Amino acid sequence: MKGIRAFLALFFLFVLGSFSSAEDLKLQHLIQEALKNSPEILASEARASAAEHRIPQAGSLPDPMIMFGYQNEGWDRYTFGKEPDAQWMFSASQMFPFPGKRSLKEEMASQDAQGVSIFHEAVKLKTIARIRELYFDLFLAYKTIDLIRERVSLFSRIEDAALARYSAGMGMQVEVLMAQTEKYMLLEKEEMQKQKVQSFEAMLNTTVGRNVNSPLGRPAEQALSLQARSLEELLTMAYDHSPEIRIKQRMVAAAEARVRMAEKEYYPDFTLAGSYFTRGGGQFMDMWSLTTTINIPLYYRTKQRQGVLEAEAMLAEATKELEATRLMVASAIRDAYSMYTTSGKLAELYREGLIPKTYQDFESVLAAYMTGKTEALTVISRLKTLIDFETLYWVQVTEHEKAMARFEAMTGLVETGGRVQ
Repeated sequence: MKGIRAFLALFFLFVLGSFSSAEDLKLQHLIQEALKNSPEILASEARASAAEHRIPQAGSLPDPMIMFGYQNEGWDRYTFGKEPDAQWMFSASQMFPFPGKRSLKEEMASQDAQGVSIFHEAVKLKTIARIRELYFDLFLAYKTIDLIRERVSLFSRIEDAALARYSAGMGMQVEVLMAQTEKYMLLEKEEMQKQKVQSFEAMLNTTVGRNVNSPLGRPAEQALSLQARSLEELLTMAYDHSPEIRIKQRMVAAAEARVRMAEKEYYPDFTLAGSYFTRGGGQFMDMWSLTTTINIPLYYRTKQRQGVLEAEAMLAEATKELEATRLMVASAIRDAYSMYTTSGKLAELYREGLIPKTYQDFESVLAAYMTGKTEALTVISRLKTLIDFETLYWVQVTEHEKAMARFEAMTGLVETGGRVQ
């Protein structure tokens, strides 16, 4: 029992922070850096800014037109001031859309800009979720290396016991070789985990916006987080705040404005023009004119009506896409929440039951092996099972945190202090 207590004390010390140091890689620091430097975030921010600048453009009047020219009477000489029809001409015109068209164009641009702005929020949330997932993958790789190094010493105990039995003539050399082989196989796994560390560091640097070879520290120790919110609460929050849903809602609003705009196209636009004609000399009076030009929607059956039908079809498409997105988000949240709750329960099962019981079994079998009551293969099998359970514990801790990162990104809540509130 003392051996079990000592093992549990060491194991949970290992869990709660045996490797914490000033050089620990902090998740929140990475998130803050990514929000400032991530190329993807900066690109979406610029796109949102560009969309905002399109709003006043959409509501502006068309540029006015200015015309100037000269009209001569005859071909053989310059007749300005000598003939009544020889004149310099100047005019200015301005087109005025039918009342309501400009405001609808501005509304469409505003809805589009809001959609792009929400997309920018979605990019930030997805980037944060991606950083959190990579961070926990990196954490798992480091933790697996620690676990391998810890358990190599237990294989050394088996190896020592096998050597003692072999020296006393109670065992065979093959038992020594089996223990040594298993130990070297663990060392092989350690090298594979080191390669994973390098891979996750490269992906994490790229996501944050750093040079791919920038040094990263070791992720800080993680405790199993607790989530007080229920699935129903998460779904409600997602329906209200999910960027994917909000983007589709803006698309529906923009499509509704386009329908109203298409209906306005049945009404004509007006162009006002003022002209001045100077004929020179005192014998001919200068002239001026004021005219209005109105376009006539004569071909409304093949143009304006079809435009309305097109806009209505686009509105129907946007509405169905909104419904599909709501279902997709709900399904994804349910999946992530299921992973979250299942991994939490499994982690607790490994920590509270399987790991301590398997360690107790290993110590018992090792003691029996040293007295010749069991075989080396049995001891090695028990130790491999223990290593598997310990590895699976950390896998479930990692999956637990990654699932939380996913469904929190989908609910669209604001990131503060390293945790979505």
